[in-house]
Amino acid sequence: MNQRNLLEVDWSTIPAPADDGAAAHLKGMSIPPISLVATDDTSVTLASLPGRTVVFAYPRTGEPGKIALVDDWDLIPGARGCTPQTCAFRDLFAELKAAGAGHVFGLSTQTNTYQTEMASRLHLPFPVLSDEKLELTRALDLPTMQVAGLTLIKRLALIIDDGRISHVFYPVFPPDRNAGDVLSWLKDNRV
Repeated sequence: MNQRNLLEVDWSTIPAPADDGAAAHLKGMSIPPISLVATDDTSVTLASLPGRTVVFAYPRTGEPGKIALVDDWDLIPGARGCTPQTCAFRDLFAELKAAGAGHVFGLSTQTNTYQTEMASRLHLPFPVLSDEKLELTRALDLPTMQVAGLTLIKRLALIIDDGRISHVFYPVFPPDRNAGDVLSWLKDNRV
């Protein structure tokens, strides 16, 4: 399948992910002191960030004009929509910050090299973290899926307050509305 336009998606034709309970254990967990490489050439340890942090995770962003990871990518519940989700967080970044997010990060298991290109191409105002080695994913037991021999994080968003997860958005659908849902929650739950 050719990924011509990654942002224009008819969500009524995409299967929605079900709540499989795979994120139910996350609320209240402390983030382990694991450093992840970021697209701004820093190393980020989420556990040590003071205040409120928003992390949205996704399976993998695509590249315009490139073949999808697998032919039936759009039929995998929760697979399609990583670029629309990321762009929605980009577009609401200033509002998320104004509503109390001290930091905003994207997170996937893609390489930092790929993510850096994607962050530049999409003009992201926030860093994207690479969990290529699955260290954070395994330590938190994040919900994952196996596609084409790869372990991918299922789409979710975390609100982290002083290193502890205070809220989890899971499952996320449609992906392009996730940033708006997070923004509404931040406005209703100011610290």
